[in-house]
Amino acid sequence: MVTALSGDQPPVVMTHKDLHFIHVKQGGLYWVASTKTNPSPFTLIEFLNRFAGLTKDYCGSLSEKSVRMNFALIYELLDEMVDYGYIQTASTDILKNFIQTEAVSSKPFSLFDLSNVGLFGAETQQSKVAPSVAASRPIMSNRGEQGGKNEIFVDVIERLSVVIGSNGVIMKSDIQGEIRIKCFLPTCSEMRIGLNEELSIGKSQLKGYSSAVRIDECRFHQAVKLDEFDNFRILKVCPSQGEQTVMQYQLCDELPCALPFQLFPSVEKDYVNRVLIFLKLRCDLPPKSTALNVSITVPVPKGSVSMSQELSSPDQTAELQTKNKALLWEIPRFPGGAQLSALFKVDVPGLSSASLLEVGPVSMSFELPKQTCTGLQIRFLRLSPTQTGLSHRWVRYVSHSDSYTIRI
Repeated sequence: MVTALSGDQPPVVMTHKDLHFIHVKQGGLYWVASTKTNPSPFTLIEFLNRFAGLTKDYCGSLSEKSVRMNFALIYELLDEMVDYGYIQTASTDILKNFIQTEAVSSKPFSLFDLSNVGLFGAETQQSKVAPSVAASRPIMSNRGEQGGKNEIFVDVIERLSVVIGSNGVIMKSDIQGEIRIKCFLPTCSEMRIGLNEELSIGKSQLKGYSSAVRIDECRFHQAVKLDEFDNFRILKVCPSQGEQTVMQYQLCDELPCALPFQLFPSVEKDYVNRVLIFLKLRCDLPPKSTALNVSITVPVPKGSVSMSQELSSPDQTAELQTKNKALLWEIPRFPGGAQLSALFKVDVPGLSSASLLEVGPVSMSFELPKQTCTGLQIRFLRLSPTQTGLSHRWVRYVSHSDSYTIRI
């Protein structure tokens, strides 16, 4: 049924011969539950998400390879979580007392997987930086290089959605953020996370003309204690081993910083059957910052058959995707303050004036390591009681595009 459907994403809930199939897609894999009864689909979706999260915690990563290598461990997990079709538990603290199989780690690394984004140690001059795959290891691992380390990772991840009009005016802007922790500590009674003291929630809390960090709304994990949040902006949580999101927040309509990219496009007809597309892209990040994996996609007329290009630097690549009728321009590294340009000559048999209207809008994707668009920062990370032995605490920031659209 899934392969016969058109489009990339099949319906979450499908029915076939009196069987209901509910699925989520994570790590490039379908996580599917089937039932003959009529339970709440949201319950099953929540269970599948937790099952995928637990599989990632226990196997170290989510991929077809890690599932194949850890089939016995995942079967044991499922056997403890579900009994005769009835959900028993999805708690890491309860499950770790029963799971005996040790994970076989495959250690994958993908910049496009949000769990690995953030680039620990990727071409940085800092000396105290964790390896790229430090957080992608099983929580129960006892052997190997990373096995005995007591570590906790805190990620501040933001997704940027922007629509820019053809006149350069921002028509829509939205930031979705989350604070995610992954804990490898065997015991930790309480962890205190200090956020910006000047953090304000909603416009009603803004005071004076100070450069306060503002978000519109936020929500917290049920285990987070908020008795010190109102006065001191401190989150208190007793972390379980594995990964959990302690806070989610949103900022709409007003970006506190300049947009990371400005695009200056030009489209015109050349000869009889050729379109000239000139793109000048400027990175408005600070000079010491760098954007990674920048890609620009421009829809082209449906009749496009070939393309030639002139790029401003040799590390850039461009191709015409005839199936999608779009040109793709990729830039692996884009330093702050730099400006790049590209000229594309697209051959379109039977080109007309109406065909030029098929060019655009431009969509971009990118990653901005070591920075947040809202300005939210972790002031401190304290463990209580103090851990016996050496414990490592890592904090990383990353912003990336969720939807960045520029109209031509």
